Amino acid sequence: MIWGTNKVQKQELTPAQQELNFQVESYAAKIQAFQAQINNIILDKQQQTKLALSCLLAGGHVLFEDLPGLGKTTLSSALSHIAGLKFQRIQFTNDMLASDVIGVNMFNQKEHQFEFKRGPIFTQILLADEINRCSPKTQSALLEAMEEGQVTVDGVRYDLPQPFWVIATQNPLFQSGTYSLPESQLDRFLMRLSLGYPSRSAEKLLLQQDSRYALIATLQHVFNEQEILAIQQLVTQIYIADVVLEYLLDLATETRKSPHGLSTRGLLALKKAAQAHAFIEQRSYVTPDDVQAVFAAVVSHRIGLSEAETLQLMQQVNVS
Repeated sequence: MIWGTNKVQKQELTPAQQELNFQVESYAAKIQAFQAQINNIILDKQQQTKLALSCLLAGGHVLFEDLPGLGKTTLSSALSHIAGLKFQRIQFTNDMLASDVIGVNMFNQKEHQFEFKRGPIFTQILLADEINRCSPKTQSALLEAMEEGQVTVDGVRYDLPQPFWVIATQNPLFQSGTYSLPESQLDRFLMRLSLGYPSRSAEKLLLQQDSRYALIATLQHVFNEQEILAIQQLVTQIYIADVVLEYLLDLATETRKSPHGLSTRGLLALKKAAQAHAFIEQRSYVTPDDVQAVFAAVVSHRIGLSEAETLQLMQQVNVS
């Protein structure tokens, strides 16, 4: 169902908006190529891969919550390869320290001074695998990096490479050796996604094909870091009509009828994700459809509801 789209389309575009529309269309072929390649690796999960791409283009971080072995690490590796970005993986364990993530100052006996040894966080795409297996203290080491794109060690700030994107995975809390992520860290993730089990036909194809990592090695780079940064800037310019802004506010108001409503930062995240989704759909403006497409992934982990409950909440709000 398309709500409010006609109201958006009927508004005449200014010269600036026409130029924006031209720039959006100029990336259309690469966006399609990106989606085609990633969907050849992660089978029958087009919605999840589109949302993950939206997250990257919006400059946000994504949290995958699934059982082990359902393709979270494979998806992360494929995304970094196609995006043409540097990739690092951290396997979190219960004895991991914050310095194992961000780095540590070490004494250089030859130079008689301390030198900063950079940790694996100094990359462009960081896979934080099974992040909820480490202690909350170590989890918090990611907070500054995810929010500000920098880390501080012994009072000295170090900028991280740009773009910087965290793809974190966590196992369900009923599994042994897991810690729940603090609310402050959950809020740093633009989206929470779940791949789930593949369909029967997709799983049969997985059994017949080569290893996914062998296939990833054959993928072509679609973007480079300059293009990703340019697109992230372009996404912030995607036009949002007043009717769509009112819809966003109505949704936020509906969530706030419960004790854990959507915060202002969460509302800004919803707006940004909708703009990125519109960009992927080759539009220079946001429609309510874009908001609905990203709503559950952006909002559910912020208000403590399941995806199904969040969708039910969304359906209670009409577009004026």
